Amino acid sequence: MEKPLKYAVFGGGSWATAIVKMLSENVDVVGWYMRSVYTKEHLLKEQHNPNYLSSVEFHLEQLKLSNEINEIAEWADVLFFVIPSAFIHSELEKLTANISNKIIVSAVKGIIPETGLLVGEHFHEFYNIPLENIAVIAGPCHAEEVALERLSYLTISCADTKKAREIANKLSSDYIKTKISDDIVGVEYAVMLKNIYAIAAGIAHGLGYGDNFQSVLMSNSIREMKRFIKKMHKMKRNINNSAYLGDLLVTGYSTFSRNRMFGNMIGKGYTVKSAQMEMNMVAEGYYAAKSAHLLNEKNLKKTRLPIINAVYEILYENKNPKKVFKKLTEKLD
Repeated sequence: MEKPLKYAVFGGGSWATAIVKMLSENVDVVGWYMRSVYTKEHLLKEQHNPNYLSSVEFHLEQLKLSNEINEIAEWADVLFFVIPSAFIHSELEKLTANISNKIIVSAVKGIIPETGLLVGEHFHEFYNIPLENIAVIAGPCHAEEVALERLSYLTISCADTKKAREIANKLSSDYIKTKISDDIVGVEYAVMLKNIYAIAAGIAHGLGYGDNFQSVLMSNSIREMKRFIKKMHKMKRNINNSAYLGDLLVTGYSTFSRNRMFGNMIGKGYTVKSAQMEMNMVAEGYYAAKSAHLLNEKNLKKTRLPIINAVYEILYENKNPKKVFKKLTEKLD
């Protein structure tokens, strides 16, 4: 009889906390690496994350907590990385454990800036992880709704459908429905791009655009996403599936969306720095906008991406949001 796989989560934010909660429904012990010593000590005393999803209480006998990344990496068989894309490279530099025989699940919503690679590509190239041992997790699924145990949906993408099903089963519960996919590259790009479009939706709201424009913005966003992903990885996929369109819609419209919140602040006149400081959370779309812009410049032969370009101009070229969106409205249909 095969020994059951050991699961671990790397990261201390809201999505990492939500994934630990989901795994705890099906796994006896979940490994959990977090950088913050304070968070770990608070969890041991109070049984909840002090900074994120603090309403979720954990059974300590189900958690293997550590501030040492190598301890958890060596212990577990399936490693969920849930660290913001801007910081994952520096965290991975601490790794000395051999993880080449592990299964890697990326819940990172972006490209690693230092290498310009998707997280799966980065692990394959630098850590010798076979492609069939790399998976990606996508929504539509907000961490806050997982905490409330509201019905949510996840897609697990992996070239090895047996591994995808195994991971999906460990995340499933009465309130989490899962499906599997083999479009690992497309889903990973979709997870990155939806945050840029959510920032665009937030900027539009902050500028005073109404629901009619928001619907046009979202319908153009999914078509733009389709053009981008098709150029990067051509294969048969239904862009209207929940991993693409569904995740885009919830990120663009939900009050729980930190990317929409960030964009809303920018639309209302905040500078990027002041918005980041006030939120005290990472809006992945900020970093994704730069990554997508650079990919378009280098690899996509200038694919038409008016929404991504508009967000990039506002965030990185300090252009006036009102003027940029006025021009954008003429490019949408």
